[in-house]
Amino acid sequence: MTGKPRVWISRPTFPDVVARLEPHFEVAAEPEETVFSGAGLTAKLAGCDAAIVGLKEHVGAAEVAGAARLRIVANLAVGYDNLDLAALTAAGILASNTADVLNESVADYTWALLLGAARRMGEAERWLRAGHWHGTEFRAWLGLDTRGRTLGILGMGRIGQAIARRAAGFGMQVAYHNRSRLPPAIEGACAARYVDKPTLLAESDFLVLAVPLTAESRHAIGAPELAQMKLTAVLVNIARGGVVDDAALAAALGEGRLAAAGLDVFEGEPGVHPALRALDNVILSPHIASATWDTRRAMTAMAVDNVLALFGHGPHAGRPPSLLNPEVLALRPAP
Repeated sequence: MTGKPRVWISRPTFPDVVARLEPHFEVAAEPEETVFSGAGLTAKLAGCDAAIVGLKEHVGAAEVAGAARLRIVANLAVGYDNLDLAALTAAGILASNTADVLNESVADYTWALLLGAARRMGEAERWLRAGHWHGTEFRAWLGLDTRGRTLGILGMGRIGQAIARRAAGFGMQVAYHNRSRLPPAIEGACAARYVDKPTLLAESDFLVLAVPLTAESRHAIGAPELAQMKLTAVLVNIARGGVVDDAALAAALGEGRLAAAGLDVFEGEPGVHPALRALDNVILSPHIASATWDTRRAMTAMAVDNVLALFGHGPHAGRPPSLLNPEVLALRPAP
């Protein structure tokens, strides 16, 4: 290889963070948010040695077929359902994510959605802005308390645990379901008890979804699961669109079979099911749970660290810190 290796960055991030690449790489960063076609993404990846991409970029076998030099795809997210990990591994391409750096900000935002949905904040604000407030009514805008209620968490990874730790401040009990039970020390730190999924659905006053989107978790909450929940329950999804059957959720909310919901993610986003948009008892936000200055900078820094490390630079030289398929290193050592 002659000259510097080339890095492509699919979206605007933070120039001062990206500047750490410039002594070692030729950097091509997109100046505007862009949605690339499959062919457009294939063209962008061709000739690159590394790529930093976001959730809008779906990278699989077709997209990397012409990218003979590509060594790593660094995802600007902790979830990586936009990456075909098996295809990248088969092609000898490393993949990485931004594990851990967004746990706390996502947990904070989860509670914002939970409390907003419980106390009808979105509906009340829209009503006020429309000029309907002409006096205070004692029994108007009654919402739901958290004290003494059960917070259920489906998916008790690092984000789920961060959400659970905050529950003590709201006087809540925590139940969770996971693919495998957590060690006792972690359960103790989260003051959480393990239950099976039917029990979680039946007991939760507030149910938070924090599972990755996989073939197994797609529509983990659909019409059958919603029918097992309390009529007074609130559902919060900060995981991925597709974990919930949005049409079934809209029907349950519209028919009074669920009290409220707070959603940051949607099937087919940026599209949102029109039945959800028509409801007052759901708070909708545009996939922004990690959107703080500190967290998005840290996510960018981790992606940059992963690229630097693979090419022998920075404190993690030779071993990117958050690899999703580290077995590729054994088959295709770092350059």
